[in-house]
Amino acid sequence: MAETLAALRSLMASRSPPLDALVVPSEDYHQSEYVSARDKRREFVSGFSGSAGLALITKDEARLWTDGRYFLQATQQLSDQWKLMRIGEDPSVDAWMSDNLPRDAAIGVDPWCVSVDTAQRWERVFAKKQQNLVQTSTNLVDEVWRNRPPAEINPVVVHPLEFSGRSVAEKLKDLREKLANEKARGIIVTALDEVAWLYNIRGSDVSYCPVVHAFAIVTLNSAFLYVDRRKVSSKVSSSMQDYGIEVREYGAVSSDVALLASNQLDQDTGVNSGRNGVCENDTCEAEENYNVLIWVDPASCCYALFSKLDANKVLLRQSPLALAKALKNPVELDGLRNAHIRDGAAVVQYLVWLDKQMQEIYGASGYFFEGEGASKKKPETMKLTEVTVSDKLEGFRASKEHFRGLSFPTISSVGPNAAIIHYSPQAETCAELDPDSIYLFDSGAQYLDGTTDITRTVHFGKPSAHEKACYTAVLKGHIALGNARFPNGTNGHALDILARIPLWRYGLDYRHGTGHGIGSYLNVHEGPHLISFRPQARNVPLQVSMTVTDEPGYYEDGSFGIRLENVLVIKEADTEFNFDDKGYLSFEHITWAPYQIKLIDLSLLTPEEIEWVNTYHSKCWQILAPYMDKNEIDWLKKATEPVLA
Repeated sequence: MAETLAALRSLMASRSPPLDALVVPSEDYHQSEYVSARDKRREFVSGFSGSAGLALITKDEARLWTDGRYFLQATQQLSDQWKLMRIGEDPSVDAWMSDNLPRDAAIGVDPWCVSVDTAQRWERVFAKKQQNLVQTSTNLVDEVWRNRPPAEINPVVVHPLEFSGRSVAEKLKDLREKLANEKARGIIVTALDEVAWLYNIRGSDVSYCPVVHAFAIVTLNSAFLYVDRRKVSSKVSSSMQDYGIEVREYGAVSSDVALLASNQLDQDTGVNSGRNGVCENDTCEAEENYNVLIWVDPASCCYALFSKLDANKVLLRQSPLALAKALKNPVELDGLRNAHIRDGAAVVQYLVWLDKQMQEIYGASGYFFEGEGASKKKPETMKLTEVTVSDKLEGFRASKEHFRGLSFPTISSVGPNAAIIHYSPQAETCAELDPDSIYLFDSGAQYLDGTTDITRTVHFGKPSAHEKACYTAVLKGHIALGNARFPNGTNGHALDILARIPLWRYGLDYRHGTGHGIGSYLNVHEGPHLISFRPQARNVPLQVSMTVTDEPGYYEDGSFGIRLENVLVIKEADTEFNFDDKGYLSFEHITWAPYQIKLIDLSLLTPEEIEWVNTYHSKCWQILAPYMDKNEIDWLKKATEPVLA
């Protein structure tokens, strides 16, 4: 780590002008949350492996900013050469740079790895002290990163209509209508999941995310896909051609954006695919004379591409594909429901297996009974660790139809590790399972018909009264949010409080949002909506056919962590009245796996909450039993038996 910092500082000093600071973001060229191994530059320089964070290296300091999900993890992973900056508690990175770097400071960043939004915000702040944001011509981290993982050549795959539910032609038609309505003649699509969704393609360029490293440009009468051609088979190329999409090399996007800016891109191709658009021939030309703007999403477009455009002719607005992708069509919704049933079956099969192992190897009282661990002596070869059990869970999922891999690294965490919100166990350092400690597992899978994400927290011994009270408070918040009814136009910021109130009554809380969208065989975290205390949750109202998670939690550093998570689908609510003709919405649970009754303090639940648990468990039994063998059926029957107050 020291060598890396020294090498970077040497490069910073050799620049013209010399750099006073270097920003190393987490993101790749597409502003992705999850990135490929070769794009994990911030992790390489800092040692911090969380999915969110930003590193700042000055002449004599190194600081890392991250959010509340990762405070504990960052303190464990950062060396003493780094200082942790807690987002929401410490000054923001731009404020810190403005206040602590010298007047006229040169602050370097790779413009491909920073969004338009972020770069422009920094420039406004820096202007107060005549500080300058310098776009480096190369990525300095890449220059010092020996043994940087090579680019992988993974094939592009067409996602069939039986799973996507809508054709590329329909999606392009809708997109071009939106462009015309906003007086735009083209759009640069940079988010990987948006490119994949629009062109009905999938890939494996980023672990856990079935996306392709690609850009897209769509105009009123042309469409382009920028991707390493070695990934594109003749079959895929033919499919793209059928939709009027021209496949070009990944690196050509830079020069093509410049052509787009000067209105020469369509002329350069001679391609007219008006049959898939909203205009034909002369009409297209007339509309292009009227429509002069280039649509760019400031949150996902990198500053490098934006810098090639005339800023006065750019429509800086959230991509229209973000909402279109979030509003699932009936085929996608059916696929998600089916995927979650199979996934729930895998989770129950895992719990049955784990319950038996904990009793046989560790003498635990088990999933259903309370009792101190018997400290049963076991051979070293029989030891269960956070990694070995998560591998077993993956095996149960892999046996299910349409399985294509995990949707994120499984959070398999025992005792104190469960307090690390996004804990990622490693084989060399992970903990052994403990019958006297809470076990939290947050996991999901990618299936051709849907993406899943579920969290359950269990105890195989005797939970303390405090652990029960905390689990019950989390469950109450989980139930309250899932049962909410709310008028059209309500955003996730307004609902977030419902999941926290039961915890607040004890003076407790959690440092993460409560819900995020889920992709349809795409990214496990999907916007533009979310349920959170963060201001951006106000940006988009919750709407019918969106998916969203319901995942409150509570974490005691050094002791335990609790989280419960289901995926919900937003639907119209059947209310007795309809005030102001707004229309009301509610949630449909599509995740199926029991809650551990042993961890619930039933005296803290209302009769209505107990009825909800019993009803949910009854549905779990009905839905999952057909996937179980005799032993699993007996376990599931017991796990879903009705409880009394």
